[in-house]
Amino acid sequence: MSAITGLAYLAAGLALALGFFHAHLMVRRLGAALALLAALGHATTLWLQVIGPLGYDVNFLNSLSLASLLIVLVLLLSSLRVRNLEAGIIAFPGAALCVWLNWLVDPAPMVLTQVSPMLEVHVFSSLLAYSLLSIAAINAVFLAIQDHLLRHPRPLRQLELLPPLSTLEIMMFRLILGGWLVLSLSLLTGLMFVDDLMAQHLAHKTVLSLMSWLLFGLLLGGRWWFGWRGRRAVNWTLLAMLTLALAYFGSKLVLEVILDRSWSGPMSTQAFHGEP
Repeated sequence: MSAITGLAYLAAGLALALGFFHAHLMVRRLGAALALLAALGHATTLWLQVIGPLGYDVNFLNSLSLASLLIVLVLLLSSLRVRNLEAGIIAFPGAALCVWLNWLVDPAPMVLTQVSPMLEVHVFSSLLAYSLLSIAAINAVFLAIQDHLLRHPRPLRQLELLPPLSTLEIMMFRLILGGWLVLSLSLLTGLMFVDDLMAQHLAHKTVLSLMSWLLFGLLLGGRWWFGWRGRRAVNWTLLAMLTLALAYFGSKLVLEVILDRSWSGPMSTQAFHGEP
């Protein structure tokens, strides 16, 4: 199923790209339908990989795959009201890569055998914040592309498939605000599981997460008080998102894949880190 799911994601991204560049609405709708089918297959496969008899397997690739699935779902839901599905040109191939990596690579399991409700809130809010802010970053890329096209006018029908520049910008800031609020919840709940940042291998993750939270907060403040927009908003968004990606998955990659360790402490005292 993973192979078919990945191919469906790639086909969805290709259909969206062709629909966008050739201004074919029906091809765009085909891409949306393929993405929905791929998301269903992705969710089914991930459920079988994460849920086990001992608990939740939250190894690096499972976490990355879950984040990509949430990005796809949020993107599909948000596209019901606003025409922003073109972000799937980037998001859907990324989800295909995550699905195939999880299928082809056999990482060591890291199973949480006992999960408290507060830990569930922390994990879900972390992944939801990452998903919302990732879509905001993708929108920032399309905002930069559309701004460039408008500054160099030519008869491009593709612009008809994108929301107006002001609408795309408002949508980006709404995603950032929602993601920043959920990220705040994630950071607050995460503090409950910290005893010693260094001993628990949480120092880099915590510092980078706080830096990203601060960057997004400053961007929202600049928008509110000084009317930041355009290239400045795009650059701040991409910088803050890069910092968050390093916090969430860069530190997890180094710990689990390179150093063969895991975060420890109250958050994972019941976690079983399997041998490779």
